[in-house]
Amino acid sequence: MFKFLTRSFSFLLIFTLFVPFVFSAADAKKTTYNITTDVTYPPFEFQKENGQYTGIDVEIIHTIAKREGFAMNLKPISFNSGAQMVLSGQMDAIIAGMSITPERQKVYDFSRPYYRTGVVWAVSSKSKIKNLSQLRGQTVALKTGTASADYAKSIQKKYGFKVSYFNDSNTMYNDVVVGNSAATFEDLPVMQYAIKNGLELRIPSSKVANAGWYGFAVKKGKNRALLRAFNKGLVAIQKDGTYDRIVKKYLGQSQKHYSGNSASDAKSSGIWSLLVSNWPGFLSGIIKTIQLTVVGIILASIWGVLLGVCGVAELKILRAFSKTVIYIFRGLPLLVLAFFIYIGLPHVLDIKIPAFIAGIITLTLNEGAYTGAFVRGGFEAVDKGQMEAARSNGLTYWQSMYHIVMPQGIRIMVPSFVNQFIITLKDTSILQAIGIVELTRTGNLIVARTQQGFQIWAIVALMYLVMITLLTWLSNWVQSKVKA
Repeated sequence: MFKFLTRSFSFLLIFTLFVPFVFSAADAKKTTYNITTDVTYPPFEFQKENGQYTGIDVEIIHTIAKREGFAMNLKPISFNSGAQMVLSGQMDAIIAGMSITPERQKVYDFSRPYYRTGVVWAVSSKSKIKNLSQLRGQTVALKTGTASADYAKSIQKKYGFKVSYFNDSNTMYNDVVVGNSAATFEDLPVMQYAIKNGLELRIPSSKVANAGWYGFAVKKGKNRALLRAFNKGLVAIQKDGTYDRIVKKYLGQSQKHYSGNSASDAKSSGIWSLLVSNWPGFLSGIIKTIQLTVVGIILASIWGVLLGVCGVAELKILRAFSKTVIYIFRGLPLLVLAFFIYIGLPHVLDIKIPAFIAGIITLTLNEGAYTGAFVRGGFEAVDKGQMEAARSNGLTYWQSMYHIVMPQGIRIMVPSFVNQFIITLKDTSILQAIGIVELTRTGNLIVARTQQGFQIWAIVALMYLVMITLLTWLSNWVQSKVKA
Protein backbone atom coordinates (compact mmCIF):
# COMPACT_ATOMS: atom_id res chain seq x y z
CA MET A 1 0.00 0.00 0.00
CA PHE A 2 2.80 2.39 0.95
CA LYS A 3 4.63 1.70 -2.34
CA PHE A 4 1.41 2.34 -4.26
CA LEU A 5 0.85 5.66 -2.50
CA THR A 6 4.49 6.66 -3.04
CA ARG A 7 4.23 5.94 -6.77
CA SER A 8 0.91 7.78 -6.96
CA PHE A 9 2.41 10.78 -5.22
CA SER A 10 5.38 10.76 -7.59
CA PHE A 11 3.06 10.66 -10.58
CA LEU A 12 0.96 13.51 -9.20
CA LEU A 13 4.05 15.59 -8.46
CA ILE A 14 5.40 15.07 -11.98
CA PHE A 15 1.97 15.81 -13.46
CA THR A 16 1.59 19.01 -11.44
CA LEU A 17 5.09 20.39 -11.92
CA PHE A 18 6.19 19.32 -15.37
CA VAL A 19 3.07 19.12 -17.56
CA PRO A 20 2.72 22.93 -17.68
CA PHE A 21 6.33 23.18 -18.88
CA VAL A 22 5.70 20.56 -21.55
CA PHE A 23 2.69 22.48 -22.81
CA SER A 24 4.67 25.69 -22.64
CA ALA A 25 7.48 24.19 -24.69
CA ALA A 26 4.98 22.85 -27.21
CA ASP A 27 3.33 26.26 -27.48
CA ALA A 28 6.69 27.91 -28.07
CA LYS A 29 7.12 25.90 -31.26
CA LYS A 30 3.78 27.03 -32.63
CA THR A 31 3.04 30.20 -34.56
CA THR A 32 -0.59 30.14 -33.47
CA TYR A 33 -1.67 33.09 -31.32
CA ASN A 34 -4.06 32.66 -28.39
CA ILE A 35 -6.45 35.61 -28.45
CA THR A 36 -9.08 36.10 -25.76
CA THR A 37 -12.49 37.68 -26.12
CA ASP A 38 -15.56 38.12 -23.93
CA VAL A 39 -18.34 36.36 -25.82
CA THR A 40 -21.11 37.72 -23.59
CA TYR A 41 -20.83 41.16 -25.18
CA PRO A 42 -23.08 41.34 -28.25
CA PRO A 43 -22.95 42.79 -30.88
CA PHE A 44 -19.15 42.76 -30.62
CA GLU A 45 -18.83 39.13 -29.54
CA PHE A 46 -21.31 36.38 -28.74
CA GLN A 47 -21.92 32.69 -29.40
CA LYS A 48 -24.34 31.44 -32.03
CA GLU A 49 -26.62 28.45 -31.55
CA ASN A 50 -24.20 26.17 -33.40
CA GLY A 51 -21.51 27.00 -30.84
CA GLN A 52 -19.48 29.25 -33.15
CA TYR A 53 -18.52 32.75 -32.08
CA THR A 54 -19.57 35.81 -34.03
CA GLY A 55 -19.91 39.57 -33.71
CA ILE A 56 -18.08 42.68 -34.89
CA ASP A 57 -14.84 41.95 -33.04
CA VAL A 58 -14.86 38.27 -33.96
CA GLU A 59 -15.36 38.93 -37.67
CA ILE A 60 -12.72 41.68 -37.66
CA ILE A 61 -10.03 39.49 -36.09
CA HIS A 62 -10.86 36.47 -38.27
CA THR A 63 -10.81 38.60 -41.41
CA ILE A 64 -7.50 40.21 -40.50
CA ALA A 65 -5.94 36.87 -39.52
CA LYS A 66 -6.93 35.38 -42.88
CA ARG A 67 -5.59 38.35 -44.81
CA GLU A 68 -2.33 38.65 -42.90
CA GLY A 69 -1.72 34.90 -42.80
CA PHE A 70 -1.42 34.24 -39.09
CA ALA A 71 -3.16 31.39 -37.22
CA MET A 72 -5.06 31.97 -33.99
CA ASN A 73 -7.22 30.37 -31.34
CA LEU A 74 -10.06 32.53 -30.02
CA LYS A 75 -10.58 31.85 -26.30
CA PRO A 76 -13.86 32.90 -24.61
CA ILE A 77 -13.10 34.29 -21.15
CA SER A 78 -14.75 36.97 -19.00
CA PHE A 79 -13.37 40.42 -19.82
CA ASN A 80 -11.51 41.09 -16.58
CA SER A 81 -9.96 37.60 -16.43
CA GLY A 82 -8.98 37.75 -20.09
CA ALA A 83 -7.28 41.11 -19.65
CA GLN A 84 -5.26 39.74 -16.72
CA MET A 85 -4.30 36.64 -18.72
CA VAL A 86 -2.76 38.81 -21.43
CA LEU A 87 -0.63 40.50 -18.79
CA SER A 88 0.38 37.14 -17.28
CA GLY A 89 1.38 35.78 -20.70
CA GLN A 90 -1.32 33.11 -20.78
CA MET A 91 -2.93 34.89 -23.73
CA ASP A 92 -1.21 36.75 -26.54
CA ALA A 93 -3.83 39.43 -27.13
CA ILE A 94 -7.37 40.56 -26.35
CA ILE A 95 -10.15 41.87 -28.58
CA ALA A 96 -13.24 42.43 -26.46
CA GLY A 97 -14.59 45.92 -26.89
CA MET A 98 -11.63 47.17 -24.85
CA SER A 99 -11.54 50.94 -24.49
CA ILE A 100 -8.18 52.65 -24.93
CA THR A 101 -7.43 54.57 -21.72
CA PRO A 102 -4.25 56.21 -20.35
CA GLU A 103 -4.16 53.72 -17.48
CA ARG A 104 -4.34 50.71 -19.80
CA GLN A 105 -1.73 52.18 -22.13
CA LYS A 106 0.78 51.87 -19.29
CA VAL A 107 0.58 48.06 -19.41
CA TYR A 108 -0.82 47.31 -22.90
CA ASP A 109 0.23 48.19 -26.43
CA PHE A 110 -2.89 49.06 -28.42
CA SER A 111 -3.59 48.81 -32.10
CA ARG A 112 -4.99 51.60 -34.20
CA PRO A 113 -8.46 52.43 -32.81
CA TYR A 114 -11.11 50.46 -34.66
CA TYR A 115 -14.45 51.58 -33.19
CA ARG A 116 -15.64 54.82 -31.57
CA THR A 117 -18.02 54.37 -28.66
CA GLY A 118 -19.42 56.10 -25.56
CA VAL A 119 -21.14 55.33 -22.27
CA VAL A 120 -24.87 55.48 -21.54
CA TRP A 121 -26.89 54.45 -18.51
CA ALA A 122 -29.99 52.27 -18.49
CA VAL A 123 -32.77 51.33 -16.08
CA SER A 124 -35.48 48.69 -16.01
CA SER A 125 -38.22 49.26 -18.56
CA LYS A 126 -40.62 49.44 -15.60
CA SER A 127 -38.54 52.00 -13.70
CA LYS A 128 -39.73 55.58 -13.21
CA ILE A 129 -36.18 56.95 -12.96
CA LYS A 130 -35.56 59.65 -15.57
CA ASN A 131 -32.33 61.37 -14.52
CA LEU A 132 -29.12 60.57 -12.69
CA SER A 133 -30.05 62.58 -9.60
CA GLN A 134 -32.75 60.01 -8.85
CA LEU A 135 -30.05 57.36 -8.34
CA ARG A 136 -29.00 58.89 -4.99
CA GLY A 137 -28.94 56.13 -2.38
CA GLN A 138 -29.64 53.48 -5.03
CA THR A 139 -27.37 50.66 -6.20
CA VAL A 140 -25.85 50.75 -9.69
CA ALA A 141 -24.60 47.55 -11.40
CA LEU A 142 -21.17 47.76 -13.08
CA LYS A 143 -19.01 45.35 -15.06
CA THR A 144 -15.56 44.84 -13.57
CA GLY A 145 -12.65 46.45 -15.40
CA THR A 146 -14.65 48.32 -18.07
CA ALA A 147 -14.52 51.94 -19.18
CA SER A 148 -18.22 52.29 -18.39
CA ALA A 149 -17.52 51.22 -14.80
CA ASP A 150 -14.70 53.77 -14.59
CA TYR A 151 -17.04 56.51 -15.79
CA ALA A 152 -19.74 55.53 -13.28
CA LYS A 153 -17.18 55.62 -10.46
CA SER A 154 -16.07 59.10 -11.57
CA ILE A 155 -19.59 60.50 -11.03
CA GLN A 156 -20.53 58.35 -8.02
CA LYS A 157 -19.90 61.04 -5.40
CA LYS A 158 -21.76 63.65 -7.42
CA TYR A 159 -24.94 61.58 -7.65
CA GLY A 160 -24.59 59.58 -4.42
CA PHE A 161 -25.25 56.06 -5.66
CA LYS A 162 -23.75 52.76 -4.46
CA VAL A 163 -22.13 50.25 -6.80
CA SER A 164 -22.20 46.49 -7.24
CA TYR A 165 -19.73 44.69 -9.55
CA PHE A 166 -20.26 41.78 -11.97
CA ASN A 167 -17.93 39.81 -14.25
CA ASP A 168 -20.26 39.48 -17.24
CA SER A 169 -22.73 41.78 -18.94
CA ASN A 170 -25.74 39.48 -18.84
CA THR A 171 -25.71 39.01 -15.07
CA MET A 172 -25.25 42.76 -14.68
CA TYR A 173 -28.21 43.50 -16.95
CA ASN A 174 -30.53 41.07 -15.21
CA ASP A 175 -29.61 42.46 -11.80
CA VAL A 176 -31.26 45.65 -13.01
CA VAL A 177 -34.18 43.87 -14.68
CA VAL A 178 -35.16 42.04 -11.48
CA GLY A 179 -34.80 45.20 -9.39
CA ASN A 180 -31.73 44.41 -7.30
CA SER A 181 -29.95 47.40 -8.87
CA ALA A 182 -31.58 50.61 -10.04
CA ALA A 183 -29.40 51.19 -13.11
CA THR A 184 -26.33 50.13 -15.04
CA PHE A 185 -23.74 51.83 -17.23
CA GLU A 186 -22.73 50.33 -20.56
CA ASP A 187 -21.27 51.17 -23.96
CA LEU A 188 -23.93 52.63 -26.25
CA PRO A 189 -23.91 50.11 -29.15
CA VAL A 190 -23.88 47.16 -26.74
CA MET A 191 -26.83 48.47 -24.74
CA GLN A 192 -28.82 49.36 -27.87
CA TYR A 193 -28.24 45.90 -29.29
CA ALA A 194 -29.27 44.16 -26.06
CA ILE A 195 -32.49 46.19 -25.80
CA LYS A 196 -33.27 45.55 -29.47
CA ASN A 197 -32.98 41.81 -28.79
CA GLY A 198 -35.50 41.81 -25.96
CA LEU A 199 -33.65 42.96 -22.83
CA GLU A 200 -36.17 44.72 -20.58
CA LEU A 201 -34.14 47.89 -20.07
CA ARG A 202 -34.44 51.42 -21.44
CA ILE A 203 -32.00 54.31 -21.90
CA PRO A 204 -33.46 57.39 -20.11
CA SER A 205 -31.10 59.93 -21.68
CA SER A 206 -29.73 60.31 -25.20
CA LYS A 207 -26.55 61.90 -23.81
CA VAL A 208 -23.43 59.85 -24.55
CA ALA A 209 -20.61 60.32 -22.05
CA ASN A 210 -16.91 59.53 -22.00
CA ALA A 211 -16.66 58.96 -25.76
CA GLY A 212 -13.62 56.91 -26.68
CA TRP A 213 -12.20 54.18 -28.90
CA TYR A 214 -11.91 50.40 -28.81
CA GLY A 215 -8.57 48.80 -29.55
CA PHE A 216 -6.91 45.42 -30.00
CA ALA A 217 -4.34 44.98 -27.19
CA VAL A 218 -1.21 42.97 -26.38
CA LYS A 219 1.03 43.06 -23.31
CA LYS A 220 3.33 46.06 -23.44
CA GLY A 221 6.52 45.20 -25.31
CA LYS A 222 5.24 41.76 -26.38
CA ASN A 223 3.81 40.28 -29.58
CA ARG A 224 4.74 43.29 -31.69
CA ALA A 225 4.56 41.25 -34.90
CA LEU A 226 0.95 40.39 -34.11
CA LEU A 227 0.14 44.02 -33.38
CA ARG A 228 1.73 45.15 -36.67
CA ALA A 229 -0.22 42.49 -38.56
CA PHE A 230 -3.48 43.63 -36.97
CA ASN A 231 -2.82 47.28 -37.81
CA LYS A 232 -1.91 46.43 -41.38
CA GLY A 233 -5.00 44.27 -41.79
CA LEU A 234 -7.25 46.89 -40.18
CA VAL A 235 -6.10 49.57 -42.61
CA ALA A 236 -6.73 47.18 -45.50
CA ILE A 237 -10.28 46.21 -44.51
CA GLN A 238 -11.17 49.84 -43.77
CA LYS A 239 -9.87 50.88 -47.18
CA ASP A 240 -11.71 48.24 -49.22
CA GLY A 241 -15.02 48.55 -47.36
CA THR A 242 -14.91 45.19 -45.55
CA TYR A 243 -14.87 46.92 -42.15
CA ASP A 244 -18.00 48.95 -42.95
CA ARG A 245 -19.82 45.83 -44.14
CA ILE A 246 -19.01 44.02 -40.88
CA VAL A 247 -20.26 46.90 -38.71
CA LYS A 248 -23.42 47.42 -40.79
CA LYS A 249 -24.17 43.70 -40.57
CA TYR A 250 -24.72 44.06 -36.82
CA LEU A 251 -25.61 47.71 -36.24
CA GLY A 252 -26.98 49.08 -39.49
CA GLN A 253 -26.01 52.11 -41.55
CA SER A 254 -26.30 54.61 -38.70
CA GLN A 255 -24.90 52.26 -36.06
CA LYS A 256 -28.10 52.86 -34.12
CA HIS A 257 -30.47 50.34 -35.60
CA TYR A 258 -30.12 46.61 -35.84
CA SER A 259 -30.18 45.23 -39.38
CA GLY A 260 -29.87 41.47 -39.08
CA ASN A 261 -28.01 38.48 -37.65
CA SER A 262 -29.80 38.75 -34.31
CA ALA A 263 -28.25 37.08 -31.32
CA SER A 264 -31.61 35.59 -30.37
CA ASP A 265 -33.05 35.18 -33.89
CA ALA A 266 -36.54 35.77 -32.40
CA LYS A 267 -37.08 32.08 -31.84
CA SER A 268 -39.37 30.54 -29.24
CA SER A 269 -38.38 31.22 -25.64
CA GLY A 270 -39.98 28.03 -24.27
CA ILE A 271 -37.76 25.76 -22.18
CA TRP A 272 -38.12 22.81 -24.57
CA SER A 273 -37.40 24.94 -27.64
CA LEU A 274 -34.34 26.47 -25.97
CA LEU A 275 -33.11 23.04 -24.95
CA VAL A 276 -33.50 21.60 -28.45
CA SER A 277 -32.01 24.56 -30.30
CA ASN A 278 -29.03 24.79 -27.93
CA TRP A 279 -28.49 21.09 -27.32
CA PRO A 280 -25.03 20.90 -28.98
CA GLY A 281 -23.78 23.63 -26.66
CA PHE A 282 -25.30 22.01 -23.58
CA LEU A 283 -23.84 18.62 -24.54
CA SER A 284 -20.37 20.10 -24.96
CA GLY A 285 -20.65 21.76 -21.56
CA ILE A 286 -21.79 18.52 -19.92
CA ILE A 287 -18.87 16.58 -21.45
CA LYS A 288 -16.35 19.14 -20.21
CA THR A 289 -17.92 19.11 -16.73
CA ILE A 290 -17.76 15.30 -16.60
CA GLN A 291 -14.12 15.32 -17.75
CA LEU A 292 -13.16 17.79 -15.04
CA THR A 293 -15.11 15.86 -12.41
CA VAL A 294 -13.75 12.40 -13.24
CA VAL A 295 -10.09 13.46 -13.55
CA GLY A 296 -10.42 15.75 -10.53
CA ILE A 297 -11.94 13.00 -8.38
CA ILE A 298 -9.26 10.46 -9.29
CA LEU A 299 -6.29 12.77 -8.69
CA ALA A 300 -7.81 14.43 -5.62
CA SER A 301 -8.52 11.00 -4.12
CA ILE A 302 -4.92 9.84 -4.68
CA TRP A 303 -3.53 13.08 -3.29
CA GLY A 304 -5.99 13.07 -0.37
CA VAL A 305 -5.25 9.46 0.61
CA LEU A 306 -1.54 10.22 0.56
CA LEU A 307 -2.08 13.29 2.79
CA GLY A 308 -4.26 11.21 5.11
CA VAL A 309 -1.63 8.47 5.41
CA CYS A 310 1.09 11.04 6.06
CA GLY A 311 -1.15 12.55 8.72
CA VAL A 312 -1.01 9.36 10.81
CA ALA A 313 2.60 8.44 10.02
CA GLU A 314 5.19 7.74 12.71
CA LEU A 315 7.52 10.48 11.47
CA LYS A 316 6.67 13.94 12.78
CA ILE A 317 7.88 15.59 9.58
CA LEU A 318 5.28 13.68 7.53
CA ARG A 319 2.51 14.58 9.96
CA ALA A 320 3.60 18.22 9.88
CA PHE A 321 3.68 18.15 6.06
CA SER A 322 0.15 16.74 5.93
CA LYS A 323 -1.28 19.25 8.41
CA THR A 324 0.39 22.19 6.65
CA VAL A 325 -0.80 21.25 3.16
CA ILE A 326 -4.34 20.55 4.35
CA TYR A 327 -4.42 23.83 6.29
CA ILE A 328 -3.22 25.89 3.31
CA PHE A 329 -5.41 24.44 0.57
CA ARG A 330 -8.55 24.15 2.69
CA GLY A 331 -8.08 27.78 3.67
CA LEU A 332 -7.81 29.11 0.10
CA PRO A 333 -11.08 29.78 -1.77
CA LEU A 334 -11.26 27.67 -4.91
CA LEU A 335 -11.60 30.73 -7.16
CA VAL A 336 -8.52 32.39 -5.65
CA LEU A 337 -6.52 29.18 -6.08
CA ALA A 338 -7.64 28.88 -9.72
CA PHE A 339 -6.56 32.45 -10.47
CA PHE A 340 -3.25 31.93 -8.65
CA ILE A 341 -2.41 28.83 -10.69
CA TYR A 342 -3.67 30.07 -14.05
CA ILE A 343 -2.75 33.76 -13.87
CA GLY A 344 -0.34 34.23 -10.96
CA LEU A 345 2.17 31.41 -11.53
CA PRO A 346 2.59 32.00 -15.30
CA HIS A 347 3.25 35.67 -14.61
CA VAL A 348 6.05 34.84 -12.15
CA LEU A 349 7.50 31.73 -13.82
CA ASP A 350 7.06 32.89 -17.43
CA ILE A 351 5.28 29.71 -18.48
CA LYS A 352 1.91 28.90 -20.01
CA ILE A 353 -0.50 26.56 -18.26
CA PRO A 354 -3.50 25.39 -20.34
CA ALA A 355 -6.83 26.22 -18.70
CA PHE A 356 -7.88 22.57 -18.41
CA ILE A 357 -4.59 21.62 -16.71
CA ALA A 358 -4.86 24.61 -14.37
CA GLY A 359 -8.42 23.56 -13.53
CA ILE A 360 -7.38 19.99 -12.76
CA ILE A 361 -4.49 21.15 -10.56
CA THR A 362 -6.89 23.47 -8.73
CA LEU A 363 -9.41 20.70 -8.08
CA THR A 364 -6.68 18.26 -7.07
CA LEU A 365 -5.11 20.58 -4.51
CA ASN A 366 -8.36 21.92 -3.07
CA GLU A 367 -10.52 18.80 -3.06
CA GLY A 368 -7.49 16.66 -2.14
CA ALA A 369 -6.96 18.74 1.01
CA TYR A 370 -10.52 18.10 2.15
CA THR A 371 -10.15 14.42 1.25
CA GLY A 372 -6.90 14.23 3.20
CA ALA A 373 -8.60 15.67 6.30
CA PHE A 374 -11.36 13.07 6.44
CA VAL A 375 -9.01 10.23 5.43
CA ARG A 376 -6.78 11.09 8.37
CA GLY A 377 -9.86 11.30 10.57
CA GLY A 378 -11.07 7.91 9.33
CA PHE A 379 -7.78 6.23 10.21
CA GLU A 380 -7.69 7.94 13.61
CA ALA A 381 -11.25 6.77 14.28
CA VAL A 382 -10.11 3.13 14.26
CA ASP A 383 -9.60 1.92 17.84
CA LYS A 384 -5.93 2.38 18.83
CA GLY A 385 -6.02 -1.08 20.33
CA GLN A 386 -6.17 -2.48 16.79
CA MET A 387 -2.77 -1.01 15.97
CA GLU A 388 -1.29 -2.06 19.31
CA ALA A 389 -2.51 -5.62 18.85
CA ALA A 390 -1.06 -5.80 15.33
CA ARG A 391 2.32 -4.47 16.48
CA SER A 392 2.42 -6.89 19.40
CA ASN A 393 2.01 -9.73 16.90
CA GLY A 394 5.18 -8.67 15.11
CA LEU A 395 3.78 -6.56 12.26
CA THR A 396 5.60 -3.37 11.28
CA TYR A 397 3.83 -0.02 11.44
CA TRP A 398 3.02 0.03 7.72
CA GLN A 399 2.00 -3.63 7.70
CA SER A 400 -0.37 -2.88 10.58
CA MET A 401 -1.76 0.12 8.69
CA TYR A 402 -2.21 -1.82 5.45
CA HIS A 403 -3.74 -5.02 6.89
CA ILE A 404 -5.59 -3.76 9.98
CA VAL A 405 -6.22 -0.01 10.20
CA MET A 406 -6.81 0.98 6.56
CA PRO A 407 -9.53 -1.58 5.75
CA GLN A 408 -11.53 -0.45 8.80
CA GLY A 409 -10.84 3.24 8.21
CA ILE A 410 -11.93 3.07 4.57
CA ARG A 411 -15.31 1.69 5.58
CA ILE A 412 -15.73 4.59 7.99
CA MET A 413 -14.82 7.26 5.42
CA VAL A 414 -16.80 5.99 2.40
CA PRO A 415 -19.78 8.34 3.04
CA SER A 416 -17.34 11.26 3.16
CA PHE A 417 -15.90 10.20 -0.19
CA VAL A 418 -19.39 10.19 -1.69
CA ASN A 419 -20.04 13.69 -0.40
CA GLN A 420 -16.69 14.94 -1.70
CA PHE A 421 -17.37 13.54 -5.17
CA ILE A 422 -20.59 15.57 -5.34
CA ILE A 423 -18.80 18.70 -4.11
CA THR A 424 -16.13 18.22 -6.79
CA LEU A 425 -18.77 18.08 -9.53
CA LYS A 426 -20.37 21.30 -8.31
CA ASP A 427 -17.03 23.05 -7.85
CA THR A 428 -16.22 22.60 -11.55
CA SER A 429 -18.61 25.50 -12.21
CA ILE A 430 -16.16 27.91 -10.58
CA LEU A 431 -13.55 27.08 -13.22
CA GLN A 432 -15.49 29.03 -15.83
CA ALA A 433 -13.64 32.05 -14.41
CA ILE A 434 -10.40 30.89 -16.05
CA GLY A 435 -11.99 30.28 -19.44
CA ILE A 436 -13.09 26.63 -19.26
CA VAL A 437 -16.37 26.30 -21.14
CA GLU A 438 -18.07 23.81 -18.84
CA LEU A 439 -21.82 23.65 -18.21
CA THR A 440 -22.19 26.88 -16.23
CA ARG A 441 -20.12 28.88 -18.72
CA THR A 442 -22.20 27.36 -21.51
CA GLY A 443 -25.30 28.66 -19.76
CA ASN A 444 -23.79 32.15 -19.60
CA LEU A 445 -23.00 32.11 -23.32
CA ILE A 446 -26.51 30.99 -24.26
CA VAL A 447 -28.17 33.55 -21.98
CA ALA A 448 -26.03 36.30 -23.50
CA ARG A 449 -27.37 35.35 -26.92
CA THR A 450 -31.02 34.61 -26.07
CA GLN A 451 -31.63 36.89 -23.05
CA GLN A 452 -33.74 34.04 -21.59
CA GLY A 453 -32.12 33.86 -18.15
CA PHE A 454 -34.83 32.02 -16.20
CA GLN A 455 -35.36 29.28 -18.77
CA ILE A 456 -31.66 28.65 -19.46
CA TRP A 457 -30.67 28.51 -15.78
CA ALA A 458 -33.58 26.19 -15.09
CA ILE A 459 -32.23 23.82 -17.76
CA VAL A 460 -28.69 24.07 -16.39
CA ALA A 461 -29.90 23.43 -12.84
CA LEU A 462 -31.80 20.34 -13.97
CA MET A 463 -28.72 19.02 -15.79
CA TYR A 464 -26.59 19.41 -12.67
CA LEU A 465 -29.28 17.69 -10.62
CA VAL A 466 -29.34 14.73 -13.01
CA MET A 467 -25.54 14.40 -12.98
CA ILE A 468 -25.40 14.62 -9.19
CA THR A 469 -28.15 12.01 -8.89
CA LEU A 470 -26.31 9.60 -11.19
CA LEU A 471 -23.04 10.19 -9.32
CA THR A 472 -24.80 9.56 -6.00
CA TRP A 473 -26.27 6.29 -7.26
CA LEU A 474 -22.85 5.16 -8.49
CA SER A 475 -21.18 6.15 -5.22
CA ASN A 476 -23.85 4.36 -3.17
CA TRP A 477 -23.34 1.23 -5.26
CA VAL A 478 -19.58 1.37 -4.63
CA GLN A 479 -20.27 1.96 -0.95
CA SER A 480 -22.48 -1.14 -0.75
CA LYS A 481 -19.72 -3.24 -2.37
CA VAL A 482 -17.08 -1.93 0.03
CA LYS A 483 -19.22 -2.68 3.07
CA ALA A 484 -20.20 -6.12 1.81
